[in-house]
Amino acid sequence: MFLGEVVGTCLLVLLGDGVVAGVLLNKSKAQNSGWIVITWAWGLAVLIGVFGSLAVGGGLAHLNPAVTIGLAAIGPEKFGFTWGDVPTIIAGEFVGAFLGAILVYLGYLAHWAETEDPGLKLAVFSTGPAIRNTVANLITEIIGTAVLLFGILALPAEFPTGLAVALLVVVIGMSLGGPTGYAINPARDLGPRIMHFILPIPGKGGSDWEYSWIPVVGPIIGGVIGALLAKAAFGL
Repeated sequence: MFLGEVVGTCLLVLLGDGVVAGVLLNKSKAQNSGWIVITWAWGLAVLIGVFGSLAVGGGLAHLNPAVTIGLAAIGPEKFGFTWGDVPTIIAGEFVGAFLGAILVYLGYLAHWAETEDPGLKLAVFSTGPAIRNTVANLITEIIGTAVLLFGILALPAEFPTGLAVALLVVVIGMSLGGPTGYAINPARDLGPRIMHFILPIPGKGGSDWEYSWIPVVGPIIGGVIGALLAKAAFGL
């Protein structure tokens, strides 16, 4: 479980934060290619992360503590794990997020110094609100993650799960990503934010710790709500 989550979440963050770096950092050939590129690449990053996690063997391909906690809240044994496995799974998700963020930093090594705006550098690693409003930002993350968990649990058994979840993440990003950048995943946001703080990125500025709890708490609340709604709707 641990290694599968490490591999899957590393790929998720590498490819997801990687596309943001490509779009935002100066002198990147993908610079200014826009929101649609970001949302589609994040969806595909989920797909590749799921494949990577499952390929390791024994992986659950959660890639997201909100998914892990949401599924656990309605009975983890139904999904192939126990409450005792939760700390190990979440640890793997965070380790993978750390590694993915480091690889993005290395992949764009020559572009950090070429980019003057510290806000753009932080945006490569973590989300931030378009309008800073604690209640509104928290609600957005709760809704987005509730849709994610409800959608995952609504999938028919015959539908390819990885592809469906990838498309679900794309539509969440396009529809609900505007206010906060749609973290919908505590590891995806907090893990790279910690690496932004640690890594020797030239002119990086602060890591916005004041906001950092929202993309952690909001997705966890939303994940549990979405899973409970799915349980009530589908009799899980």
